[in-house]
Amino acid sequence: MSLQRPFELTPEELGERLEEMVDVTFSDLVSEFLLMPMGSGFIRYSDFRDAYEVLKRGSKGFEDFSAAAVHQAILENSRVVGVLRAILGMTAPEWAELARSELDSDVTQNAARSLDRRCREDPQYVRECLRKFKDRINRASIRGHTPPERPKTIERLDALVNVAVHYITRGAPDDQEGVIHRLAKFDTKGGLDSLRYASNENVPYAVLLYERYLGRPFAAHRDAVSELVGEVMENAIEERLRLAGVSYRKTGRAERIPGFGQAPDFCIPDEVSPAVIIEAKITSDDGTARDKVARIKELETQRNEHVAAGQPRYEVVACIDGRGFRQRREDMRQLLLRLDGKVFATATLDHLIPQTRIREFVTR
Repeated sequence: MSLQRPFELTPEELGERLEEMVDVTFSDLVSEFLLMPMGSGFIRYSDFRDAYEVLKRGSKGFEDFSAAAVHQAILENSRVVGVLRAILGMTAPEWAELARSELDSDVTQNAARSLDRRCREDPQYVRECLRKFKDRINRASIRGHTPPERPKTIERLDALVNVAVHYITRGAPDDQEGVIHRLAKFDTKGGLDSLRYASNENVPYAVLLYERYLGRPFAAHRDAVSELVGEVMENAIEERLRLAGVSYRKTGRAERIPGFGQAPDFCIPDEVSPAVIIEAKITSDDGTARDKVARIKELETQRNEHVAAGQPRYEVVACIDGRGFRQRREDMRQLLLRLDGKVFATATLDHLIPQTRIREFVTR
């Protein structure tokens, strides 16, 4: 006999076997920190290494580590920006602050983040920016107009490159009691001598830089895609609905829907007269899990108010995952009881349609 889950039981059976069903639901939850969305800005190691080799070749093995050589490498592959930042060992906002303090540049933290992201996403981004700029110059010349100013993107990139080359070339100052300099790393402590050693003396330098670039294995990338983590569940739900030909309405972030003080993530078939509403949540933190359970319970409260006002009853369904929910047993008890067991995890998402009223809207 296969293991039963709460969404397969009647309300009476669920009440009698509640503790067992809490354990079953917990066993279905996965630690979502092992899987992260890649997002459009993620760089695979092979692409990062290619950019590293462009920089290494363009600077003649870091013998000619000049701003001009680095700029030329970036023109060939915009992802060199990420390699340069990894050598520097700073986040994009920290790099921007260095340029502002040293060169009085107007590059803001957000501008640095944006530039960093665009260079990750498109290895020809900088080259394309310059091409468009040259086209504008040519058009202005033909028409006898004043030449356009250099794009802010290029000016800011110049500042970032110049300050990075300066600091990497200079290396870390002498040690001081009680503090450590950010450049006191094996590949930058002694300036270019350290950089050349890291590059040439049989050290897997590109691998080290890639790990540093990701930051505390994948932490920097995780921060960059934090808003996408929840979308992993939403995308999985949406894929199943589409394959089944189910009509649905997916709400946008912070969208307001008439009649709902708090909008769910999905309304099936629509928000005007829903048969099912779905809230999708993933979390690895128990405090965040508490807040997300409260949000799901609020949707159930709204449903009851709608029914009391004479509207047709609809199902409230929770699709959750992440170790954070495992830490809150009482919350899970309440969630299962209030939603009549309609709580699904990634491991049980294939049961979502047949075990809810969504099955009434299947057309394929």
